[in-house]
Amino acid sequence: MSVAEINENEVRTIEAAEVETRFARGWHCLGLARDFRDGQPHSITAFGTKLVVFVGEDDTVNVLDAYCRHMGGDLSQGTVKGNEIACPFHDWRWGGDGRCKNIPYARRVPLRARTAAWPTLEQDGMLFVWNDPEGNPPPAEVTIPVIEKFNDGEWTDWVWNQMVVDTNCREVIDNVVDMAHFFYVHKSFPTYFKNVFEGHVATQYFDGVQREDVVHQQDAVAAADAPKFIGSESEAAYWGPSFMIDHLDHKFEDGSNPSVLINAHYPIDNNSFMLIFGLRVKRREGMTAEAAEAGAQRTGQGILTGFMQDVEIWKNKTRIDNPLLCEEDGPVYQLRRWYQQFYVDVADVTPEMTDRFEFEIDTTAAVKAWTAEVEQNIALKETAGAPA
Repeated sequence: MSVAEINENEVRTIEAAEVETRFARGWHCLGLARDFRDGQPHSITAFGTKLVVFVGEDDTVNVLDAYCRHMGGDLSQGTVKGNEIACPFHDWRWGGDGRCKNIPYARRVPLRARTAAWPTLEQDGMLFVWNDPEGNPPPAEVTIPVIEKFNDGEWTDWVWNQMVVDTNCREVIDNVVDMAHFFYVHKSFPTYFKNVFEGHVATQYFDGVQREDVVHQQDAVAAADAPKFIGSESEAAYWGPSFMIDHLDHKFEDGSNPSVLINAHYPIDNNSFMLIFGLRVKRREGMTAEAAEAGAQRTGQGILTGFMQDVEIWKNKTRIDNPLLCEEDGPVYQLRRWYQQFYVDVADVTPEMTDRFEFEIDTTAAVKAWTAEVEQNIALKETAGAPA
């Protein structure tokens, strides 16, 4: 069909099916493990239900269904006693394996006194819980990798933030392939962008330079002796459906600042999720620990601003299953096929969901257009600031 034969009155409609009725299979980060080690039970609403997280005298982090199988009491409102969580309703004591260990007023514990115990993983200071609608244990090959570089002792503590976002968590995943939004939403300037999907891992490779028009806006508040920011390199990989490790290198005139950014989430229900980000920064040579921690906090605030820019978009956009794309929009449909593997039974995972796929965006047109826009913005600011 030629262009002339296309019906000019035909309007592209938005298609949006109902969100998934199940929650993704995989490891999900609940937060920093140390935050659960205060001797108290903690309530987590996730996967359409309520969980209780507690740490007993043996220092093991346990996650159970929060509602007691006796009469429905909320265990997260109970008390940690020894290595068990005691229900506030009738004091039934539940162990981390999901078995009722003791009923103080009863001669014996019923044989079927079992509740759901969720598999956990504690790593790099973070607590993970395994979700699988089929009830299978976590395979070893999908374990979240250890961040080995932290072992050199030169990294700051975690800068950590969590917030509830009222939309489906697929919106987060779409950002893996979305080069253009970095320029328009985050005021960055991508120059290289590539995706690789393979197995349960989806990786984004990003190089970018500083937007000089944004630097102009910051000149009034920037410290006079602050080194100029040049650009950044990023290798960010989702290990499963909800946990990204982003190895970042921010480049300045006087050197680079390596950091590791965690971008994670867990579903609260089908229409909301807990968004999590954590950051650790490598101390630069000659920098005190105090100065490094303060710098990490400043960097974290900048990253939080970026997350809030995404949240504002998600709050106001609509779900769309048939996005209309140009060549520079990246492999959105391929990413969603990769993501779908976590929402079907293991037996229904197809090769097209997991086979290796690579896509590098040709940034030539984007860089040309963005360079012209930045130059125009700078010229307008200089004109506005010139004396009358």
